[in-house]
Amino acid sequence: MISIHIKEGELYNEKTEEFIKIKDQVISLEHSLVSVAKWESKWQKPFLGSTEKTKEEIIDYIRCMTITQNVDPIIYNFIPMNEIERITKYIEAPMTATWFNEKPNQRVNKEVVTAEIIYYWMISFNIPVEFQKWHLNRLLTLIKVCSIKNAPKEKMKRSEILSRNRAINQARKEALHTKG
Repeated sequence: MISIHIKEGELYNEKTEEFIKIKDQVISLEHSLVSVAKWESKWQKPFLGSTEKTKEEIIDYIRCMTITQNVDPIIYNFIPMNEIERITKYIEAPMTATWFNEKPNQRVNKEVVTAEIIYYWMISFNIPVEFQKWHLNRLLTLIKVCSIKNAPKEKMKRSEILSRNRAINQARKEALHTKG
């Protein structure tokens, strides 16, 4: 969870051509599957991925992340840029110490990931629904760990088995000083 501080002040709304009083407020945010699902239901497109988001979409995602009750909707338009940068760093943070040793020529999955896909993964791996409120990157790491741990062991190719056996036999011959 991250909290942002909006300082009390008076701001000018160019659209309505009037001054708006902003109360001093702390807003708590959580980047979670719940937030992503809310955002996707409104915008009807995947949140995750390489597609750039408009300023309006980014501000709306911050609104979806909000767990503080009764926040005046106008306040989202006046979040300082430094706070938006903090929120972006928070969203991008892995939130876990787990890392993966990716294989050099491993196939990259090009599947479009939406909230429903993530819920499907949670159901497939029997991950409790309460985890939907975890930081999204932590939840995705847990799903990846479940996937790796549940994957069938890779079988060695026949040529790899023969090569390994030759190396083992050669090592034994050298250790026992025999010719076979």
